[in-house]
Amino acid sequence: MEQLTKVILKSGKDQSVLRFHPWIFSGAIKKITREINEGDLVEVVNNKDKFLAIGHYQIGSIAVRIISFQKVSIDEKFWYSKINLAYNLRQTLGLIESDETNVYRLINAEGDGMPGLIIDHYNDVLVMQMHSIGMFRIRHLLTDILKDIYKDKLVAVYNKSEYTLPVKANINATNEFLFGDSLEQVVEEYNLKFRVNWFDGQKTGFFIDQRENRKLLENYSKEKSVLNVFGYTGGFSVYALKGKASMVHSVDSSKRAIELTDENVKLNFNEIADHKSFSEEAFEFLTNIKDKYDVIILDPPAFAKHKKVLHNALQGYKKINRLAFEQIKPGGILFTFSCSQVVNKQDFQKMAFSAAAMAGREVKILHHLTQPADHPVNIYHPEGEYLKGLVLYVK
Repeated sequence: MEQLTKVILKSGKDQSVLRFHPWIFSGAIKKITREINEGDLVEVVNNKDKFLAIGHYQIGSIAVRIISFQKVSIDEKFWYSKINLAYNLRQTLGLIESDETNVYRLINAEGDGMPGLIIDHYNDVLVMQMHSIGMFRIRHLLTDILKDIYKDKLVAVYNKSEYTLPVKANINATNEFLFGDSLEQVVEEYNLKFRVNWFDGQKTGFFIDQRENRKLLENYSKEKSVLNVFGYTGGFSVYALKGKASMVHSVDSSKRAIELTDENVKLNFNEIADHKSFSEEAFEFLTNIKDKYDVIILDPPAFAKHKKVLHNALQGYKKINRLAFEQIKPGGILFTFSCSQVVNKQDFQKMAFSAAAMAGREVKILHHLTQPADHPVNIYHPEGEYLKGLVLYVK
């Protein structure tokens, strides 16, 4: 087995590793035994040179992302096993050969034991997004493994990591096909159609993580007036229409997102849908709609990506939710979300409590929502549960 550079931890700083947490923070490191480059494999040991883990070295607060807690060779067989295990899980979930859904997440970073790597499946095209140099450096190996696992079902593998790799690494990465070629796809989710553009769209092209929450909204939409705020490409709007809502309005500040929303509505309902979209700022739109909507969806972008801005983010969530509480019809239903990893479930629920109290509305919690099973959360890495949601009844 290759002799790896050792990362020696300070005394007492091995406890999180012994609890299988997949991150080593830079402040926990006592010494690195030799010169090292970002993305290199390293062996993590305690202050007495006892083996703890193997991971990818990274410049920054998270200095090592752990890929194995066992002393094994990190070779093609190792990575094949990891990806095949993730594939088998999605097969167990009924997603690999589903007749109604052909979009799902194959690799969910720490949730699948592969920190720094996201792979999403769009109708036989895999979109790969790397957040670490270690994963970026093995992208061609990963592609070969994916081709072997999917065989002739795989049309293309697209690398969309240009803006997600650490800037300090000075890697001039460009988005590119690593295998095959494909234009944007029309995918199906619960037999509903969505046009996905992985070249220019957010994340890998579509917010796959809201699939089950969109399905739940369908059940609350019959004969209701529905407002989808921060609508992006209209996922929630399409489900509300399928649920026979009497009226659906979509709001997003991006004109391109609104165009895609209208296109997705048309893909599923032709011209008959009672839908209207607005390219406006969410906070402004929510100020003058008193008692117009029975159901409101708030799915904003991450207001906080770092703990230092957590307070300001919670104030932003509180403001937008207070507006929704003030404006929604009596007896209305509010679907509200946060995709900020640093906002935990307790913080989010306290925010909703404060917003409801400020609006002077009586509110009941109907559902606690999170990401679907193809976005698994490593039990030793609770930070992986980034998506939080509440379904609230507003008297």
